[in-house]
Amino acid sequence: MPRRKRHRLVTKEPPVSVYKPAGIPVRELEEILITIDEFEALRLADFEGLSQRDASTAMQISQPTFNRVLSSARHKVASGLVQGFVLRIEGGRYRLADGTGILECIDCGASVDMSLKDKSTCQACGSTKLRWLRWEKGKRPGDKK
Repeated sequence: MPRRKRHRLVTKEPPVSVYKPAGIPVRELEEILITIDEFEALRLADFEGLSQRDASTAMQISQPTFNRVLSSARHKVASGLVQGFVLRIEGGRYRLADGTGILECIDCGASVDMSLKDKSTCQACGSTKLRWLRWEKGKRPGDKK
């Protein structure tokens, strides 16, 4: 049985979540999804200029994992630029460095905001079985199901 995947540490979410070619409506373009952790890897390695070793330490993942995340992000960005696709940044397995974020109750599925005072129990059902929320493509916390 494979081990559980760890959440990557991200400094903050990107200020903009969609990039697209100018002059073409989004509905006419294909999309490429870049996860928040892939964006963070690009930011640390290419924008901040950190080595893969230092960047992997900052994200609290191994250097080989960081290399895979970074390679995936670079490939997606290059594909989007070359082929004229929309680049959408969302989702992935991550947690924010400032301790904020969204947890999900395993028992009832409710979202628990990490900025609340009591973040160890679900406000809806009182359960202590919480996990980091994983977004699916096109879904954000608070969206109706």
